[in-house]
Amino acid sequence: MSIRDSQETSEAQASQGGTTTEHNPKHMKRIIKPDGSIQLVHDPEAVSADSAFRKGMMPLKDIKNHWTLQEFMDMDNQFIFKIQQQKERWIGEGGVSLDQDSADAFQSYLRTFTFQRQRFGYLYGKFIDAEENEEDKKPKKEMLFGTELPDSEIKYVNKNQQVLVEAIYEPPQEADPNDPEGFIALDDPLEDQVERLANMLGLQKVGWIYGHPPREKGFQMSAAEVVMAAELQIECAKGVKETPFVTVKVTAGDDGNVSFEAFQVSQQCMEMVAEEALEVGENPGFCYVNDTFTAIQEGKESKSIENNFFLTVVPIRQHSSEMFVSKFPKANRDHDSRQQSHDEMKKQLTKSGTAGWTFVDLLADFNMLIYLCKFLDMEPDMIKICSSIVDRDIPLEEGYKLIIASMVGLDSSY
Repeated sequence: MSIRDSQETSEAQASQGGTTTEHNPKHMKRIIKPDGSIQLVHDPEAVSADSAFRKGMMPLKDIKNHWTLQEFMDMDNQFIFKIQQQKERWIGEGGVSLDQDSADAFQSYLRTFTFQRQRFGYLYGKFIDAEENEEDKKPKKEMLFGTELPDSEIKYVNKNQQVLVEAIYEPPQEADPNDPEGFIALDDPLEDQVERLANMLGLQKVGWIYGHPPREKGFQMSAAEVVMAAELQIECAKGVKETPFVTVKVTAGDDGNVSFEAFQVSQQCMEMVAEEALEVGENPGFCYVNDTFTAIQEGKESKSIENNFFLTVVPIRQHSSEMFVSKFPKANRDHDSRQQSHDEMKKQLTKSGTAGWTFVDLLADFNMLIYLCKFLDMEPDMIKICSSIVDRDIPLEEGYKLIIASMVGLDSSY
């Protein structure tokens, strides 16, 4: 029977009082006729949704004509997540170490708004590999009261010992308290230059940092922040894979003291975000499960998952960078008393020859170098400048000193 014949048969049944989907109230919608009267009419979209394999998907017959039970189960299992908390982080005991001056500059700006204005930045640095210990490679099992649990072998993972953060770059953004993240990331015309510059300096994007207003105890990350962390981890790992990419958050406590904390989101969280199974809902303390998917938690279906369930805590500490300084005004800030300019470059570089500072020492400022990229070519200019910063045994050519000094109005005493 053709589709047209089937449709005509259904219409005939309807006229004789037969049961069709057109008489099912779920498949009807109200419309207002030109004369102002209301009429119930058939809604084909409701029929399609009602017969869909899962909400938002096509009916099974539209995907494939014939299904075996195993095929159906395999298909359905792709949309089911059995929620499990990840015990292991992908960073060793060294955790993440922030350059003290960079971290202080970030929190100081947030403090000017009493942390009521949210903001984010990217962390640039290095992943320092841990030395592999042969003893750690031996098979191990989970323990309970001193007894090994059967079928509980712990997979060996060579973790990165530490994430070393040397600089922070704050991309263009707008504060928006009505946005789930509290800010809106804008297009960054310098994105490529920043990445190339970092590469020239032996750095890479190793994490992100954000500040937020004080929250109730135990509320670590909002759903929007969890999703963003997962997206950035996926980007760093180039897929849903283990990565030492880290999330750092900063806020002020009730006593006014500023605290930094570091986290990673679990691999399952990354997978669910990649599949668009997690959504931001009305309660920021929970991630909501998209209706197309099913989440099983503690043996029951759950429509939402508490954010903390996806988090692993990372140790955090600070250090003073041995290679870089962080004195130049930061990019893309408004309502800041200092803005990036030639005058600010002059103020910083004028210190050359005093207190043990050299011209290259003061030039080794990530944000100043980003500013300098606007006026010098990446190749060969910035390559040569960065080479002298990374390896202080390579002297900076006098020609570049002269160009930079002339640009900002320095005399020859640099």
